[in-house]
Amino acid sequence: MKDPASKTESLAWIKELRAPFFTAVLIPVFLGTTMAWFSFGVFDATYFILSLIGVVCVNAGTNLANDYFDYKSGCDEANPDFSSPFSGGSGLLPKGVLNPRKVYIAALISFVFAILIGVFLALTRGWAIVLLGLIGVSSGYFYTTQLAPRGIGELVVGLNCGPLAVIGSYYVQTQTIALEPIVASIPIGILILAVLWINEIPDYYADSKAGKMTLVTRIGKKKAVDVYGVLMILTYAVILMAVVFSVMPRLTLLSFLTFPLAMKAVYVARGNYE
Repeated sequence: MKDPASKTESLAWIKELRAPFFTAVLIPVFLGTTMAWFSFGVFDATYFILSLIGVVCVNAGTNLANDYFDYKSGCDEANPDFSSPFSGGSGLLPKGVLNPRKVYIAALISFVFAILIGVFLALTRGWAIVLLGLIGVSSGYFYTTQLAPRGIGELVVGLNCGPLAVIGSYYVQTQTIALEPIVASIPIGILILAVLWINEIPDYYADSKAGKMTLVTRIGKKKAVDVYGVLMILTYAVILMAVVFSVMPRLTLLSFLTFPLAMKAVYVARGNYE
């Protein structure tokens, strides 16, 4: 029978990794791989699995490093009253549930695994993977300490989880870079940026107190909600233009069935941002 303490620690690590949200980076890989199959009829299961593991490792390393550096900077202590699965940090480090040093080491291990996978894919599929991988790993590690305080963290996350993941997984299968996956990756990147953006609003006061000058912190809550609405509309505008210019098939317009839900999310945000 498994030791209850061991089970508790395992659950803590799952929460620390934010594992349930790995889907945000897995979906772009599925999209890039699917587009490669439709365009060229190619699919290599090994490269597909390695792509999945690689992006998960980068995302895991980013989540761990973010929580560690937030803890070291005092963001967690500045935000004791608000925490959710989406924002406010895991809360595990200030509560002493997990050792900060172990979390930092786990972040480094995750990035090392991602680098090893990237090196293998670069050797077997092409050196374009090196550039994509370097951007992903370096921006993940420096997100909290260098990028977010300068107000570009949100944009980098959108780039990593959208274009980089879609284009990278497409390239791994086809060894080419094409217009279609680039365009298809933009709405995904914007949506992921929007998710991060709206979940930074509850952290506004804590980030301000800790000197973490994200874009949301810089422009204020009300304007941040307005930007959220623009991001949601921009997502569908890109899809529409892609279909109009025959870059994406007409069936892509089925995504507009979700437009009312997107507008409802904006409406709720406008009424509850305080």
